[in-house]
Amino acid sequence: METAVYERMSEVAEPGLDLLERQNRFVSEHLRRIFVQIYRIVRNADDAQDLTQEAFIKALQRSSQIKDLDKATHWLSRIATNTAIDFLRRSGRMSTTTLEDIAEPLTSPPHQSPERILLRGEQQALLEEGLSRLTPRERTALVLRDIEELPAEEVARRLRCNKATVRSHIANARVKFKKFLERRPS
Repeated sequence: METAVYERMSEVAEPGLDLLERQNRFVSEHLRRIFVQIYRIVRNADDAQDLTQEAFIKALQRSSQIKDLDKATHWLSRIATNTAIDFLRRSGRMSTTTLEDIAEPLTSPPHQSPERILLRGEQQALLEEGLSRLTPRERTALVLRDIEELPAEEVARRLRCNKATVRSHIANARVKFKKFLERRPS
């Protein structure tokens, strides 16, 4: 089974590297970003790990669809988002976890001061807490639009709704997030 998956990666080839090396490089270059993207949608580290693996399997199985390596990042992101959204639809449940529960901790550049690292952690915790107060569709729309910086048309396509609905989800999410920030002690 694995051999068949690896053979399908031939279209995303770099000259001089064998297929397994190319696939390992593809996964390692995108693993962290895809995990974080999925985690922000499903809000559960264990589910995000499973779904990240599922997204990469789908991508490797469909690698023949990649004709332009410049578009591979967007293509993989779309597969990851659809995998997470499909999971939410199937399960109908939302779980929460803290960033400390994530098996692979966030790393920071070595040149950052301890104060900057602490501030970054506090900001991340605040973001996660605020996102947890949104509905799954609001959270997904907000993450895709404001964090992943996708255009509204793409968000609408991924959520299988129209642009007006996406704008409504994002507006509601921003209002809820603003209220959350206003209510917390300074």
